[in-house]
Amino acid sequence: MNAVTALIGHPGWLGWVALKAFLLYVTAVVGLRAGGRRTLAELSAYDFVAAVAVGAIVGRLPSAPDASYLSGAVTLLAILAAHALITWVRLIPAGRRLIEQGPVVVVSHGRVLAGNLHRAGMTRGDLDGLLREHGVADAAEVHLAVLEGWGRLSVLRREASG
Repeated sequence: MNAVTALIGHPGWLGWVALKAFLLYVTAVVGLRAGGRRTLAELSAYDFVAAVAVGAIVGRLPSAPDASYLSGAVTLLAILAAHALITWVRLIPAGRRLIEQGPVVVVSHGRVLAGNLHRAGMTRGDLDGLLREHGVADAAEVHLAVLEGWGRLSVLRREASG
């Protein structure tokens, strides 16, 4: 193997790499679009795993000399089918309890609920940072703060007394 081949591969092979990358990207986009808006909106744990798996397949397979487009497309479709199955299972209450984390109240009536904060895997500093993102300087300003199952903090401010 000479230095040029070691650096750039076989020149005739580069076109196939580009074509596989393009086709896998299009396959992934079509598959994700078929999965609905949820896939790219609020990422749950299983959405994140699917997105990472799709990214790994689209990023790895084009440059793998021993992997065809068809093997990549079948792998993508299997991941997307598993994602669709999990999406369907979560529509059933028992399935939802297995797959999703429920919401956790972390502030109630201006009081930080330390036990719930700990259960959610958050520190007080984490909470304070998230509250600042909502324009809240002090937890005492909050009626209710809920860490949603997908990881976003919902904040309801206390009504101004006056």
